[in-house]
Amino acid sequence: MLPKNKSKKPRKETATIDAVVGHPDRLKDVAKDIVSHFEARQKVFEGKAMIVGMTRNICVRLYNEIVALKPKWHSDDLDKGVIKVVMTSSSDDPELFQPHHTTKQQRKDLATRMKDINDELKLVIVRDMWLTGFDAPSMHTLYVDKKMQGHNLMQAIARVNRVYKDKPGGLVVDYIGIGQDLRNAMATYLQSGGEGKPIVDIKEAIAGMKEKFEITEQMLNGFDYKSYFKVNTAEKLQILLGAGNFILSDIKLKERFLKEVTILSKLFAMSIPSPDAEMIKDEVAFFQAVKARIGKFSSNGIKSDYKVETAIKQIVDDALSSDGVIDIFEAAGVKKPSVSILSDEFLLEVKNM
Repeated sequence: MLPKNKSKKPRKETATIDAVVGHPDRLKDVAKDIVSHFEARQKVFEGKAMIVGMTRNICVRLYNEIVALKPKWHSDDLDKGVIKVVMTSSSDDPELFQPHHTTKQQRKDLATRMKDINDELKLVIVRDMWLTGFDAPSMHTLYVDKKMQGHNLMQAIARVNRVYKDKPGGLVVDYIGIGQDLRNAMATYLQSGGEGKPIVDIKEAIAGMKEKFEITEQMLNGFDYKSYFKVNTAEKLQILLGAGNFILSDIKLKERFLKEVTILSKLFAMSIPSPDAEMIKDEVAFFQAVKARIGKFSSNGIKSDYKVETAIKQIVDDALSSDGVIDIFEAAGVKKPSVSILSDEFLLEVKNM
């Protein structure tokens, strides 16, 4: 009888977990928070995220709540869709699980999609799968809705803390109350040689962001950069170039500016979404655009695609909100292309600006 009772205990515990952690109202709230939080982060720092659920049942039902909010994220096709549940399953599982049944090869294919920054798959929900031995460097956020400790939690932290372009340290969002376990695991992670420092408390990121913002702003003392937000698009471009020249006038100022804006950008990405980050987003975008502009004057003279894309995105975003139509080629000081905006000659000219 003892073995029989012992075998029933895990099932009873799972049922209790599903009833409490997987309560429909709670899952609706978690789904709503994840969707709003992830979309806000994507606006300033595009990447991918992992959601860790307590049980397979919770994972599947959380998926359903998320796609109820974002129907376009769902696809029955494994090669399509923004979100997937990655878990083992069998024909004996409840009907609710069947849409998420995958073979070992199919899970490998999903892993390939998740590692591809250009693939539309941005979110995965897991219980145990991919918490160890899986690396997607562009994954920047871990949503934890499962009790984890020690080595398992340390491994989970590592999933979102891989070095990738200008990516800040991974952000861990805790829905289940693992704060102290998270801090203990992080200490172990860093002591064992883990790179970067995952942000546990968003208040720390916000405080650091505000400090670095003030430092960066002071570096432009003497240059009226705030007029950028009041003028038309043609004048915006001139102010952007003027700010770059102001920073470049002093080599030490340039080095400090590039360093501080890099740190500010990382802390800003960690602080999204928050009212404090929202309040300074336009100024941060301006600093990033200036940094990208003067970056080509660095020692190696090479401007990364990521920096170019960031600068273009910020400038275009501002241009779209302007109150007039201008000749962007004339404003930017570029000779109008005679054949096509996509010609090799034109692209080379822009690259060498």
